[in-house]
Amino acid sequence: MKFFNRKSSQDDVSQDEHIEGERLEAVQSFSKAILPVIACGAGLFSDGYINNVIGSVSTVLSYQYPKTYASSTAKKYVGDIAFAGTVVGQLAFGWLADHWSRTNSLLVSTVILIVFTALAAGSYYHGDEVGMFNILTAWRFFVGIGIGGEYPAGSVACAESTGELKKGSRNLWFIMFTNTMIDWGFVIGAFVPYVVAAACHNEHYGTIWRTSLGIGVVFPLVLFVLRLRLKEPEEFTRNSMKYAKTPYLLVLRFYGLRLFVVSLIWFIYDFSAYSFGIYSSTILANIYDSSAAPLTTVFGWNTVINLFYIPGTMLGAPVSDWLGPRYALALGVTLQAVVGFIMAGDYGSLSTPGKVGAFAVVYGIFLALGELGPGNNIGLIAAKTCATGVRGRYYGIAAAVGKIGAFVGTWVFPYIIAAGGDSDKLQAQYPFYVSSSLCVLSAALALFCLPHIGQDTITYEDARFRAYLESHGYDTRQLGLKKGESLDSIEAVGAGETKA
Repeated sequence: MKFFNRKSSQDDVSQDEHIEGERLEAVQSFSKAILPVIACGAGLFSDGYINNVIGSVSTVLSYQYPKTYASSTAKKYVGDIAFAGTVVGQLAFGWLADHWSRTNSLLVSTVILIVFTALAAGSYYHGDEVGMFNILTAWRFFVGIGIGGEYPAGSVACAESTGELKKGSRNLWFIMFTNTMIDWGFVIGAFVPYVVAAACHNEHYGTIWRTSLGIGVVFPLVLFVLRLRLKEPEEFTRNSMKYAKTPYLLVLRFYGLRLFVVSLIWFIYDFSAYSFGIYSSTILANIYDSSAAPLTTVFGWNTVINLFYIPGTMLGAPVSDWLGPRYALALGVTLQAVVGFIMAGDYGSLSTPGKVGAFAVVYGIFLALGELGPGNNIGLIAAKTCATGVRGRYYGIAAAVGKIGAFVGTWVFPYIIAAGGDSDKLQAQYPFYVSSSLCVLSAALALFCLPHIGQDTITYEDARFRAYLESHGYDTRQLGLKKGESLDSIEAVGAGETKA
């Protein structure tokens, strides 16, 4: 009996060791697969940070130079010139990502981002205030180019890398390291000026805005080191058009309508999201009376509002796996439209100084639902609804149209506000009416004009596109990288190599 128990105990130990070994192997496999997803996608943090921090920087500049900044043309451009640079970067790096390299394109865009963010923070022009504003504007254009490269190179490689992850959570992890990173960038971009302003006791305005901009260099520096270890994604090695002539006419016939719908939804989303993000501190300053409220008060409430992006994107991420990106997007924008109409109708009571807390909560819910919907899913849809050979350009065009929407929104919103006439209530209500109406349009487009996106859509799209090209006489043997450029195996993370 004792012998039997002893043997049973030994078997149990052996089985336990086997199970523990499988668990350890699974953890190691996950860590190898997730690192490229993080490295490729997380650079979008800089998009959120840099585009949100400039709203606070503009507020500080208006405090520091109340006459010259308000009257300078730079005030009109410093906030949104990065959008123009981003469009250039998205289109340029979309082509480079397809015809050169996913990883090398990422490294170049990261260097551009680091260099010009540092230059923007150090903007100076021999004591000439207007000259300094113009220099700041110029540097931010090039910062935008660096940000633009993160979309077609980084997000595309991130989407391709999720194919190495377990089915059922691939959309979640893509979202966590793309849109969620943008949203954390928005939050940190609001919080840093608050901390710096508090440290400066709401004085030393030059220190506040320069430090707030300069901190934007830190994250891409860390990411640059991580990206030095990346290899090309396997999907890219098999289906790249780096050495093949792109049949643009066939591509347009096959993907033209789909690209138009994806681009239009992205345009609508950025039109509202970035405009509201940039104007949030201004809205709060108006509620609080900017002449009386200290910077820490305005920036503090701005941080609270931006925090609502986080539950929207993080709690919404698994919904994209449960329902699929198309239905998750439609659900988010439909709920956002409802909240937006309610907020517009009751804005008069919400916007009083005594109810700024209620205003922040309702406005925050409005923003959070936008993240659950198109915020999380439009980039995912763009990355997974076309074939690998043209994915960089397809994604770059869609993202560029989105950024054009953001650019247009920052210019159109003042006119929408002005349409309210002398009524402060109507001036604030109109943007919410417009945005909520556009949400309804986005829901319809997603439901009726987009395809289903599953866990293996990237592989399916590559096969479908190959079959289409072959049916039109295109030699698909041209696709893929040369043998020496492909990645046949994954090395240990400790050896310094990961698979992208």
